[in-house]
Amino acid sequence: MTSSISKTERFLRACRRQPVDRAPVWMMRQAGRYLAEYQAIRSRVSFIELCKSPDLAVEVSLQPLQLVGVEAVIMFSDILIPLEAMGAPIAFDDGGPRITEPLCSRGQVEALVVPDPEERMPFCFETIRRLRAELGGEVPLIGFAGAPYTLASYLVEGGSSKSYATIKAMLFSAPELAHALLAKLADTIAAYLQAAVAAGAQVVQLFDTWAGELAPEDYREFAFPYQQRVFAQLDQARAPAVLYVNGSCGILEMMAETGASVLSIDWRTDLAEARRRVGQRVALQGNVDPAVLLGTPEKIRAVTDETLRKGGSSGHILNLGHGILPSTPLANARLFCAAPTIFSEAQP
Repeated sequence: MTSSISKTERFLRACRRQPVDRAPVWMMRQAGRYLAEYQAIRSRVSFIELCKSPDLAVEVSLQPLQLVGVEAVIMFSDILIPLEAMGAPIAFDDGGPRITEPLCSRGQVEALVVPDPEERMPFCFETIRRLRAELGGEVPLIGFAGAPYTLASYLVEGGSSKSYATIKAMLFSAPELAHALLAKLADTIAAYLQAAVAAGAQVVQLFDTWAGELAPEDYREFAFPYQQRVFAQLDQARAPAVLYVNGSCGILEMMAETGASVLSIDWRTDLAEARRRVGQRVALQGNVDPAVLLGTPEKIRAVTDETLRKGGSSGHILNLGHGILPSTPLANARLFCAAPTIFSEAQP
């Protein structure tokens, strides 16, 4: 494998478990509050204005590439944008997004539509088209969406939750209503990701962050089949799909059966153990604890080197096990992104 391989080819080969010269690297939530340049833009516009302005969304999407050294660009947006397009009442304010009328009835589920993505969310795909034009073929572009279970949780809980009691009450007392909602969400997200790929995304990531709060048997019933439903509608020969679940230790084997090309795992599972458990069916992404980037350079080097060693020579993308923390020093983010190059040069 020659070192002249492009970042795009390296990333796509890693997703497909093909040999690469070294692991590619990027970070979840890489465009965000740890960057002063991002904060400067946010001081002028609201979060939702930023999401819906292709000019600004392109600018902040590119900041980590220009300032930190990541090897992939993920479009800047929010997982709740498709919910707004479905007709859910959403308020984006300083306390974070919230559903102003949490969903609790069959009538509310039936009122939600499966929207035409380009018609209802044109700004998302304009952002992708502009990013792809900026990046050319050298740097891969990632599109993303929230997974059906996580989005259902937002709709039913009304926002973030510590116990997830309201969504779980629906699962266990009105499962038929939950399944109707999840099916509609799966078809919405599949259409959204199809449109993202058509606009230029070369990889897509499905975030089912809250599915890790489910017991394995409940994951099997309420999250797994709808992840499968999304992935079954995607052309992964054209754009590989990544699945992320926070707290995935107990469900890794099931995640490997969803149809995703890549599993992005959190730091609570040893990467070598994850590889043993899922075999060579899927590539792996991760899985450094984001808090490691608050430590010393020596600690960052040691953890990333060990992660790269466990990830192996193919089928691994270096990333964090969750989003980068806002208090992360910029120098530490840069060191993390330089780790694969340093590691590969140090190997015999």
